[in-house]
Amino acid sequence: MQTYVGLKIIKAEPQECQKSIYNSKVGDPGYKVQYEDGYTSWSPVAPFEKAYRKIDGMTFGMAIELLKTGKKVARKGWNGKGMWLVLMPELNLPPFSSQEPGAKVNDRTAKHIGVDVPLNCNPYIVMWTADKKWQPGWLASQTDMLAEDWEIIS
Repeated sequence: MQTYVGLKIIKAEPQECQKSIYNSKVGDPGYKVQYEDGYTSWSPVAPFEKAYRKIDGMTFGMAIELLKTGKKVARKGWNGKGMWLVLMPELNLPPFSSQEPGAKVNDRTAKHIGVDVPLNCNPYIVMWTADKKWQPGWLASQTDMLAEDWEIIS
């Protein structure tokens, strides 16, 4: 068998075991777990706490994985209020042409890359700042990378 690691967003609450299951007996401590699709199960304390973390105390690695799924994330420890990160997807625009309507490289960008050159942009992380402006190309500090106060922003 191959080895896997996963990232799921679940809801959970403490609940004693209701029936003997796996190596657990009725009354053992654990968690009632509800998955995004509505499926509900029960997990013993040790495996649950090894696999899951509250969404307001995540590592940077977890935050990056959540960015890849389209979630917005932020640190509780940031000084500015209302700041968050999002992953902007790859963007491919056809070359500038005044004859073609629709999304395309604009004349300001074409001035720098060339009139007949498409714009192919790799995905990147962008910050929504406390000043309510986009800051593309955000880079994590050592403190951000080692912090365990990352959270999902709704």
